[in-house]
Amino acid sequence: MQKIKSLMARQGLKSPQESVVDMSPVESFRTPSKEELRELREQPTDPQAEQEIIDSIEEVYFSSDSFDMVQYELEKLPPDLNLLELEEYRDKLKRQQAAVSKRVADLILEKQPSYVKELERVTSLQTNLQLAAVICTNARRQLRSAKEGFTEASLGLLANQRRRQLLTGLLKSLRTIKTLQRTDVRLSEMLEEEDYSGAIQLCLECQKAASTFKHYHCISELNSKLQDTLEQIEEQLDVALSKTCKHFDVSHYTKVQLAYKLLGKTQTAMDQLHMHFTQAIHNTVFQVVLGYVELCAGNADTKFQKMQYKDLCTHITTDSYIPCLTDLCKALWEVMLSYHLTMQWHDEHYKEEEATPGADDSSAEGSDESTVGRSYVKKKLEHGLTRIWQDVQLKVKVYLLGTDVSNFKYDDFIVVLDVISRLMQVGEEFCGSKSEVLQESIKRQSVNYFKNYHRTRLEELRMFLENETWELCPVKYNFSIAQLHEFKFMGQCRSPSVSPSRQPESTEPVELSLFEQYLQGGNPFEMQIDNKEEETEDVLASNGYESDELEKSVYQDYDSDSDVPEELKQDYVDEQTGDAPVKSVSRETLRSQKRSDYNLNRTNAPILTNTTLNMIRLVGKYMQMMNILKPIAFDVIHSVSQLFDYYLYAVYTFFGRNDMVCISKHFYSPPCSEAGGENAGPHASPEERKEKVPSPHLSQLVVLTASDTLYGLAERVVATESLVFLAEQFEFLQPHLDTIMPSAKKPFLQQFYSQTVSTASELRKPIYWIVAAKAIDYEQMLLLMAGVKWDIKEIMSQHNVYVDVLLKEFEKFNQRLGDVSKIVRIPLPVSNVLWEHCIRLANRTLVEGYANVKKCSNEGRALMQLDFQQFLMKLEKLTDLRPIPDKEFVETYIKAYYLTENDMEQFIKNHREYSMKQLTNLVNVCLGSHINKKARQKLLAAIDDIDRPKR
Repeated sequence: MQKIKSLMARQGLKSPQESVVDMSPVESFRTPSKEELRELREQPTDPQAEQEIIDSIEEVYFSSDSFDMVQYELEKLPPDLNLLELEEYRDKLKRQQAAVSKRVADLILEKQPSYVKELERVTSLQTNLQLAAVICTNARRQLRSAKEGFTEASLGLLANQRRRQLLTGLLKSLRTIKTLQRTDVRLSEMLEEEDYSGAIQLCLECQKAASTFKHYHCISELNSKLQDTLEQIEEQLDVALSKTCKHFDVSHYTKVQLAYKLLGKTQTAMDQLHMHFTQAIHNTVFQVVLGYVELCAGNADTKFQKMQYKDLCTHITTDSYIPCLTDLCKALWEVMLSYHLTMQWHDEHYKEEEATPGADDSSAEGSDESTVGRSYVKKKLEHGLTRIWQDVQLKVKVYLLGTDVSNFKYDDFIVVLDVISRLMQVGEEFCGSKSEVLQESIKRQSVNYFKNYHRTRLEELRMFLENETWELCPVKYNFSIAQLHEFKFMGQCRSPSVSPSRQPESTEPVELSLFEQYLQGGNPFEMQIDNKEEETEDVLASNGYESDELEKSVYQDYDSDSDVPEELKQDYVDEQTGDAPVKSVSRETLRSQKRSDYNLNRTNAPILTNTTLNMIRLVGKYMQMMNILKPIAFDVIHSVSQLFDYYLYAVYTFFGRNDMVCISKHFYSPPCSEAGGENAGPHASPEERKEKVPSPHLSQLVVLTASDTLYGLAERVVATESLVFLAEQFEFLQPHLDTIMPSAKKPFLQQFYSQTVSTASELRKPIYWIVAAKAIDYEQMLLLMAGVKWDIKEIMSQHNVYVDVLLKEFEKFNQRLGDVSKIVRIPLPVSNVLWEHCIRLANRTLVEGYANVKKCSNEGRALMQLDFQQFLMKLEKLTDLRPIPDKEFVETYIKAYYLTENDMEQFIKNHREYSMKQLTNLVNVCLGSHINKKARQKLLAAIDDIDRPKR
């Protein structure tokens, strides 16, 4: 029946009643009664026709138990319903249902006899099982009765009697060996409890008692066994002594020393102890390195265990080098700390013995022997300090030199230096050693690394310079290199050899040694060497301004109120004291400030580029390296000087070389600043010049030929002032570099600062001179001056046109300067240099124009003075530069017209700043009208004879 139900459920068949319930009222139909169904089954049908009806049923009705036939039939209905078609389709479904129902009824009737037969068999089996259960229950009841009445009563008595007899014989045997066994067990217990002194004392007492009763055979065996036990105790004692080499425990070591004292082998114990320390160092470093080598190898090959330690170190990978080195130093620290505690224990123990004399020694002879033993132990321990540290150095040296670290990342190499520096500090505190072995090995690695590192950094610097567009890098107005992570070490008050990651925040010097700091636990090499954990101040401004309002104000015209930022509208706050005066800054004051220093409405943040900032960071990294490892300090500082030389050389070659053709350069040139060598600094050694860094080339994105941008003035300002800023940072770092530099090499540092760093600001003159020489059309002025008639007969009240043209050039220059200041802040020294160059070039051009005059009268000279005074009056309104450069140069030349013959001769000797042409013109034109030919020839000869160096 169950199979039939499941078959019906699987085929989705439902009873007529269920079918009626599932149908909607529209689709309900009359359900046949039971009698009709019976009649249907009894009616003779054609099997083939019935099979065809069943086969016509769609496959989807046999698909799954969750099939919803009602939903399926509803979805099949056409949009337009036809009653006749629906009734026909309904009759078809009824025939299919009737065929299925009849087939199911036939199956049930067909299997009915088998079902009845099987049910009878099940009933018979159940009856048999009930009978078997009754039989088993009765059998168990009878067995239980037999056990209680016979086995437990009779056989139990016999077993107890037999056990009693065996125990009686055993008791006699135990009494015989009781005394001997008790001693052996107790000795074993004492050894397990690490009570070595008690075990030795008990063993010695037992040996003494055994010698009294040695005529007993069992006692003689015990005596032999006790001797073996004593030797075993000494072996375990030696093992216990070796354990103190890695993890010193006061109570444990006290027990071991007391045991050796009972044995009378204190000196032997000390010899063994030093052997154990030496072995502990070897085993420790070998196991640490072996663990990393096998871990990195990633296989179960045991070939590494058979290698020598030196060969094993060569298999350390780059990634595991630092973790392995750190773990190596941690393990060696534990050994050295144990030795330190061992010495401390002996010092305290001997002090206690000296405070209670005679407590341990009953005679003077014993006291002398004890004194000799103490002296031996003390010397042995003191001598062992140097031996142990030497072993440590050699092991670490082999590890250091086993890997080429020249390609390490900078931070990783700094970690290596930091760890070794801390280890050398441990050695100095451990035995006063300067760690020459470690210093030499780390110096070798450092020189090798730094040579490769410096070469790479120079190449990177060249790449930065060649891709630098010399745009302003926006930094905060209070930017300082101390805010950079690379210079954090300078604010930490510590010895250069102390790890920066463990330096305390206090500025007071740390008095506790490392052994005192980590006496209770911890490890000086458990350093969190992660630069990311130390958050540094964000030195970059969001957009180069302090606020959005300031950013907007930069592009406002100077004459409007909006060009003054809120800070300047408020009361002025003195930057030095922080106090604010009662009165606010007037508008006139602000205007005068603008004239002297362009674009003061922008925050006066340092002017530097991304390349400058990267180079400052690089210098910080170099300083970290020499701060941690002083032996290579000179090499590092020498390389730092090369970085600065290369940067200075690049700025000079990019912006300071005078490749222009201008008539003004023939009578005025700026002071030439000596830049670095062709490709390296002037301090480069012959070996270093063999590996020159190629000369950098200016980026093609930088345009220096456009007149509307004042020939790249913004880029020139950024480049030059970034160099000046870099030089200022070097000046700030000089005291720190001086303390690190070896005494013998300090003259090099002084020369570097005096000849290179201090001259950085001098590059302003040649760089800005190029702008000044191109910004104003001096040749046009010469042409205009050549067209002026100077041999006039009347005093003129109106100046010449060339003065107005020249002033317009200056006004145009001032306007362009203001436009550039909207892009980049022009500091006051820069504007002063620019104005000074322009004014000097203009004044020199005026003198040159006056020197070209062929004929000139007294009234013409007066006109020259009028022109020049007009020029000065209007020029002073454009610039705050005082005094006007080369003002006396022009005035003196004009006034020289009125000199007598003797005064002119003296004038020629005293004023060598004028060219030969200019002096010759004075003699020919100015004095030619009132001196004779002989006097004129004399003055011209004096001009030719004077060796006149250019100024």
